[in-house]
Amino acid sequence: MEREPTRIREGYLVKKGSMFNTWKPMWVVLLEDGIEFYKRKADNNPKGMIPLKGSSINSPCQDFGKRMFVFKLTAAKQQDHFFQAAYLEERDAWVRDIKKAIHCLDGGQRFARKSTRKSIRLPETINLSALYTSMKDPEKGIKELKLEKDKRVFNHCFTGTCVIDWLVSSNFIRNRKEGLLLASSLLSEGYLQPAGDTSKAAAEGLSDTPFLDLSDAFYYFPDSGFFCEGYSSDDDVVMKEEFRGTIVKQGCLLKQGHRRKNWKVRKFVLRDDPAYLHYYDPAGGEEPLGAIHLRGCVVTAVEDMPDTKKYDVDNILFEIITANEIHYYLQAASSTERTEWIQAIQTVARTGK
Repeated sequence: MEREPTRIREGYLVKKGSMFNTWKPMWVVLLEDGIEFYKRKADNNPKGMIPLKGSSINSPCQDFGKRMFVFKLTAAKQQDHFFQAAYLEERDAWVRDIKKAIHCLDGGQRFARKSTRKSIRLPETINLSALYTSMKDPEKGIKELKLEKDKRVFNHCFTGTCVIDWLVSSNFIRNRKEGLLLASSLLSEGYLQPAGDTSKAAAEGLSDTPFLDLSDAFYYFPDSGFFCEGYSSDDDVVMKEEFRGTIVKQGCLLKQGHRRKNWKVRKFVLRDDPAYLHYYDPAGGEEPLGAIHLRGCVVTAVEDMPDTKKYDVDNILFEIITANEIHYYLQAASSTERTEWIQAIQTVARTGK
């Protein structure tokens, strides 16, 4: 039976269209032998696939002066593919793994992420991708539940104890200590996501282990239907439940209007649960003027825009593309602040609800 290619890295990137100069968010999956890209993270069928055999990569790519952190992948048939990351470190991580995957293919070797395996001492025979598929099996996998904690309802999730119980009963591990190592690896590779303050704190290094074998530590599959009560997929609706989360970052930014393309100063408040970026009149007022839903969004730095002539906008811009492809353009006060906003928004988009 042919072995399924290992998922090396996955995440949202902005990809240039093949025929027109359009840039759209894509869920990109780096495999041992190629790159698949999907319109949405939850999609089962990719929009396309780029074979890595005989490919080459160029970074930094300066072909598009208005877009930062772009890299170019040239396939064996001399077809160019352009991807944009959110910030420098993310671009370099993608480029490093793609280069290594190409090198392994050319040398007839298997890609192995030694740091993860060595640090948690996982046997080389364990295939995390195959294990993840087993965990999600509708009949024999981990059951997704509706759980309550701290007056909040978590849908389509499960406890850390349930994960370890399942690993033991399915004979993937011999004891619960081994289960913690395996579950921590699944968490670090993105196959599991923390839900709620307890599991998030552990994943961020505030506990002895990244994964918790506890009944009040909640987790979920990244491509499941997980949401907290009060979640709304409508960007134009601002619900009271949206103000429940912790404020991650706040401050004033310039925002470009959707219709008139004019720029106005707005006060922005970033919350982690649900994942929303609210904006207010800086002169005052408790009710937000609007909200940007961040779950599944892509955020990137941009250098310039053709629609900025009506306002003297410096090149400290960044762009948020929501899951339903609404584009928001914002300007920070400095390049350092722009990087801070991008990283904060990207974290909330990945871990927020």
